[in-house]
Amino acid sequence: MNIVTEWMRRQLANPQLMVLLLILGGILLTLYFAGDSLAPVVAAVVIAYLLQGLVERLHRWGIPYVASVFAVFATFLAGLILGTFGLLPLLVGQLTQLVQQIPMMMTRARELLLRLPQEYPSLFTEQQITDFIASLRAEILDFGQTLLSYSVTSLVTLVTVVVYLILVPLMVFFMLKDKDRILGWLSEFLPHQRQLSSTVWREVDAQIGNYVRGKFWEIIIVGSFAYATFELLGLQYAALLAALTGLSVLIPYIGAAAVTVPVTLVALFQWGVGSDFYWAVSAYLVIQALDGNLLAPLLFSEAVDLHPVAIIVAILFFGGLWGFWGVFFAIPLATLIQAILRAWPGHPACRSHR
Repeated sequence: MNIVTEWMRRQLANPQLMVLLLILGGILLTLYFAGDSLAPVVAAVVIAYLLQGLVERLHRWGIPYVASVFAVFATFLAGLILGTFGLLPLLVGQLTQLVQQIPMMMTRARELLLRLPQEYPSLFTEQQITDFIASLRAEILDFGQTLLSYSVTSLVTLVTVVVYLILVPLMVFFMLKDKDRILGWLSEFLPHQRQLSSTVWREVDAQIGNYVRGKFWEIIIVGSFAYATFELLGLQYAALLAALTGLSVLIPYIGAAAVTVPVTLVALFQWGVGSDFYWAVSAYLVIQALDGNLLAPLLFSEAVDLHPVAIIVAILFFGGLWGFWGVFFAIPLATLIQAILRAWPGHPACRSHR
């Protein structure tokens, strides 16, 4: 007990460490108590941070800072308009068609599943298959009710989307344009002894910047290649499945396995078990293999330095805490924790920088 007490006293006596913990605690408390109200602000901060790297790169090429801000913001706005009014309706339309096909798929699935007790009587019984079909039908009904609830609140959702489409781009523009003024104003409220916090931020900024840029291009490349492949094979819902394939790279290991299910099911219900089915599933597996063994190593050769076990643990831990968004930000949060541990007084990396 004395060892723990002595360790706590030694840590609490370090003003740099206390400032770092106070800053992190203040951010966490703000997000916990006012996260829903400040969601547009948080979204704007994240987007502005992602775009800031492009602004600085254009500025290093000799373009005036304000002109760089306008060029990057105009590109972002064009992409937002294209995604909102071009890509999003296409994805929603294909998702609607897929939901409408669910009853027919359930009937086909029931026919296929009822063959299992006849072909493999030692592994499956008719009662097991019947119970499984009943539970699957209940899950689909719950999913339908969820969609219905979204349609009932569609007006509220529409208003929220409109607010986001207006407020978030506006805040992003001013955060890019007046970054120095905003950061200078915020720094006035922080203690002067924050060298440790600055060290942590520099490491996080360097790694997260590389990670985000790499993930953006990985999503675009994988999604585009998947769409071209699915279209070439004639697979239904090609845009929706390609979007899922591209987004699957956000969740290492787990995302690729999860998206295998809808790709396999759509191919199975479209063609049955045959050559077209095997070609579609094989093409998807090849895309994921090329991404994991060729594309990702090229894009992330100098990015996040995390062991695969640490990535999986971070996904499970933060996903359990905050659901989808916890999974989405698992790697950046794990990188932050790693940077704090490296900068922690007494860590070998910390002593080596002295």
